[in-house]
Amino acid sequence: MVFDDDTDPSTSPDLFYVPTPVLPTYTPPDSYDSYRGTNTPLIIDNGACNLRFGFSTSGSSPNELNVQGDTNALTPRSAQNVIAKYKERKYNQPLLLFGDGIEAESGAKGQAKTPWEGDVLLNFDALEHALDCAFIQLGIDASSVEHPILMTERLGSLLHSRALTSELMFEQYSVPSLAYCVDSIMSFYQNNRPQMLDVPFEADGLVISFNTASTSVIPILSGKGVLSQAKRIPWGTQQSTEYLLKLVQLKYHSFPTRVTSMQANWMLHNFCEFATDYTSTLRSLKIPANLRASERIVQFPFSLPVVEEKTEEELARATEKRKEQGKKLQEMAAKNRTEKLLQKENDLQYLLNLKEGRVESKREWTNTLQSEGFDDDAALEDTIKKLEHDIKRARKKDMEGADEPEEPSFNLIDVPDAELDEDALKEKKKQKLMKAGWDARARARREKEREREEKEAEERRDEGERVDNLQEWASRLRREQEALMNKIKERARRKAALADRKSAAAQARMKNIASLAADDRVSKKKRKAGGEDMFGADDEDWAIYRKINTATVSSDEEEDYNHLQAIESKLLQYDPTFTTHHTHASLTSQQSALISAFRPQYMEGDIAGRARIHLNTERWRVCETFFSPGMAGVDSAGLGEVLQSVLARFTEAEKARLVKNVFITGAPSQFPGVRERIYATMRPILPPEMHLGEIVRAVDPSLDAWRGMASFANTEDFRNVGVTREEYDEWGGERIKRWWGGNWNCSV
Repeated sequence: MVFDDDTDPSTSPDLFYVPTPVLPTYTPPDSYDSYRGTNTPLIIDNGACNLRFGFSTSGSSPNELNVQGDTNALTPRSAQNVIAKYKERKYNQPLLLFGDGIEAESGAKGQAKTPWEGDVLLNFDALEHALDCAFIQLGIDASSVEHPILMTERLGSLLHSRALTSELMFEQYSVPSLAYCVDSIMSFYQNNRPQMLDVPFEADGLVISFNTASTSVIPILSGKGVLSQAKRIPWGTQQSTEYLLKLVQLKYHSFPTRVTSMQANWMLHNFCEFATDYTSTLRSLKIPANLRASERIVQFPFSLPVVEEKTEEELARATEKRKEQGKKLQEMAAKNRTEKLLQKENDLQYLLNLKEGRVESKREWTNTLQSEGFDDDAALEDTIKKLEHDIKRARKKDMEGADEPEEPSFNLIDVPDAELDEDALKEKKKQKLMKAGWDARARARREKEREREEKEAEERRDEGERVDNLQEWASRLRREQEALMNKIKERARRKAALADRKSAAAQARMKNIASLAADDRVSKKKRKAGGEDMFGADDEDWAIYRKINTATVSSDEEEDYNHLQAIESKLLQYDPTFTTHHTHASLTSQQSALISAFRPQYMEGDIAGRARIHLNTERWRVCETFFSPGMAGVDSAGLGEVLQSVLARFTEAEKARLVKNVFITGAPSQFPGVRERIYATMRPILPPEMHLGEIVRAVDPSLDAWRGMASFANTEDFRNVGVTREEYDEWGGERIKRWWGGNWNCSV
């Protein structure tokens, strides 16, 4: 797929936009006339991601190469190594799509298939279709491919994969000869080959190849790959992309859009880098400012909601309508509160009258209580206390900011019932209830006045203590602040523990719920025998409901916050040593500053901000997996251990020849910091007196392997490394010839 990246780093250094995919354009096949009957070698770099193919003189005529055999200007055809069989719905015709063409049909993406399964070549039907498309694009219109083939295979290729590939080449395409090579060795050859064709290739070096599904270390002495000492770890670009995608999904578990593997691969190649010292880098990122400075913000596509524009008149009408609705809701709420309060006052008056009319006979009184739903006197007292408490709190809220009303007239209360008719008796009963409510409200007002006076007296005492001894006063308030902060912290810790159903707090909560749900109340027989259920006799008994209810904010929590704010405001006003940095809000923000820098939070309405991914620690963490695969759950040695193991198998003289030329190739070789990291890894495992050369990166990691194959194919030695059709018929598809650029397994 081709990307159209509109990111301008010069104008937006920290905000990068995800590139939008652009549909590929049609490219006509090449002309085959200049290669027909020339026996020009055909070079195929069968990569897991891209298939690169072309003649060894692609871009030039067969006779245009100079004496030095310069192939740096040669450019092969390249396409994604993926095919898809798709049935087009409009015309109901089957299609075979290859490479970028799959992106042109959305339905074909689900049918995409690659010849590779990880690091193993397995899907040979996909390989056959890919080669068909490659030969068509090269313009080959003959009945067979009449060109010797030089093709890549993975290090230590499976014999099964090689046999089927050889069978496909000889039986299906009737090629005259076929040779296999290792792409990383050919990339090394392209960057170290002699300029003159008649000079033999005898370079020494240590090749580190970052492949799609693996990373290989291959020693080369005197121009020959020592494949018996080569090592490979099962970690490559594909696993790194998947690891980055998992980290992003874990960090942004509710991201508004789907992050694809292709987008994760783009982020890997553009923002990730190697750290020379990973531990020190992470330690420096503990500072929130450093973490923010190192982040890269990736903006994903988003859609703004369609907002219907309204005129000023419509907005004014909507505002007036909302005000009217709010007023109606307030009136309804006030009416409901009044009705509930009146009902509670009536119930309280009834219970008080019941209590005052207690008879002397204990049996009759017990029967009266049971008929009213009470077990004993304690239950009646508890109900009365609860009603008084509820009425007191409701009256306190109603009295806030309200003027003291005039006392209404209750002219029928003192009139005997015998002097009143039926309507007057009803009015008298109503006045009694109103009188009880008036008295309750008067008591509430007096209670509020008393509390206000006590608060003023407390403030005067506090003011006097502050004036007399400021240091002791500030110390006392600081102790109270610390106690409240510890209480709030403990409450927050308990809430976090309750979120984990396996925690001790969550299990204790479930036990409390189970005990409340259990039907173990005192039965009637036990109550008659003297047993009694005393739950509720102590006010602390009701705290059990606050413990098991974690959804709502308790009144105690709200009071603690209000008290804490009052203490901190006094300290800020009078204590010169107490600053805003000592407040609870500041201390909390300092503790969460690192988390906020790791994943900044955006406002609810910020649609663009909520569609952003902040990459910070992931930029180094993903690349570190090449040296520590165990970080991603892969049981394998890292690249540093493999390098040490490979070098330990050579003599000191051979080791010195290898480390003078450490060569890296593959896409991750272009990541920032990779050469410094490899140098820092290799220097401690070598003797101090041994010279470690500069880590050399391939000039073009994506094309150097193909160009190296083309360069070698244009030499006389190429004729001696391929397996001919006669040798294939005699040996079978597994057997190959041993040469300096190919595998050694099953070679002759």
